[in-house]
Amino acid sequence: MNDKTKQAPLHKGAIRTEATGSVYHTFWREAKDYVFITLGLMMYAFGWTVFLLPYGIVTGGVTGLAAIIYFTAGIPVVYPYFIINVLLLGIALKILGWRFMMKTMYAIFMLSIILALAQDMVTKPDGTLMQVLGEGQAFMSLIIGCCITGTSLAIVFLNNGSTGGTDIIAACVNKYNNISLGTVLIFVDLLIIGSCLFIPEFGDWLGRSYKVVFGLCTLVIENFMLDYVMNARRESVQFMIFSRKHMEIADAIGIQLNHGVTILDGHGWYTGQEMKVLCILAKKRESTAIFRLIKMIDPNAFVSQSSVIGVYGEGFDEMKVKLPKNNENSIRNKQQT
Repeated sequence: MNDKTKQAPLHKGAIRTEATGSVYHTFWREAKDYVFITLGLMMYAFGWTVFLLPYGIVTGGVTGLAAIIYFTAGIPVVYPYFIINVLLLGIALKILGWRFMMKTMYAIFMLSIILALAQDMVTKPDGTLMQVLGEGQAFMSLIIGCCITGTSLAIVFLNNGSTGGTDIIAACVNKYNNISLGTVLIFVDLLIIGSCLFIPEFGDWLGRSYKVVFGLCTLVIENFMLDYVMNARRESVQFMIFSRKHMEIADAIGIQLNHGVTILDGHGWYTGQEMKVLCILAKKRESTAIFRLIKMIDPNAFVSQSSVIGVYGEGFDEMKVKLPKNNENSIRNKQQT
């Protein structure tokens, strides 16, 4: 007798229900992305127009590059800004795909509208911009504004979006290399802001140095917040659980949380008894649910939780490293033989 069992064919209604559920899940996932992208854009516009723009603080990005081209060649800012963003969107289409490009186009369009509305709100009747912290508070305004803009950029990136400009360059590099987004943005914006030293229209050497120093401060604070928020979202932890009810705990974590569990063999030095140890790698945000299940099943369980630098593989981050072609081909040949 053949031990293999044949599965009954799925009913057309079941297939249709499964397809409908998949479409429904995809729709709400995309809708959630757009909602959080819009929230991030609103935060960015608030931080930039309320705390950075009124104090004349120089920032990086495509707008800074477009301003440099205007001062050196006399070309209006709108033309280099538009052309550079179109070129970068073409790169995003080839490397990152249509989903990223559509959300980037949405972000560029939406941010333009929000920035225009926000700037009108902080503009006084005499045409000057309102300084909410008062005069002489440029550095404090810089810190607050960059904390807000850095957090907002992280929200946009975590939901598969981009604000365009140099963000596209950062996303392209981050897709294929294990380099943080903040590092890429700092390098690109550093070139843009540093070039202000050679633009006479920014004033004398002291005035240009003043603008560059403040611009460098914006890069450090903004990108620190960007990396901090993104790494906090991706942070993983490792659980080591010692319990006589290890099977009940493993079943509960595997079934209720749909999470993998590894069972290790342990041996107590003092008691000399054998014991099973559960090893779990999880996202930090899942810690509360895991602790709750452990306490419900075995309040006397011994649990060790530790932070891990990185977890790569299914359900976690992707290993973004490139193998030399010679080594990769030799490994494949050995696997085939």
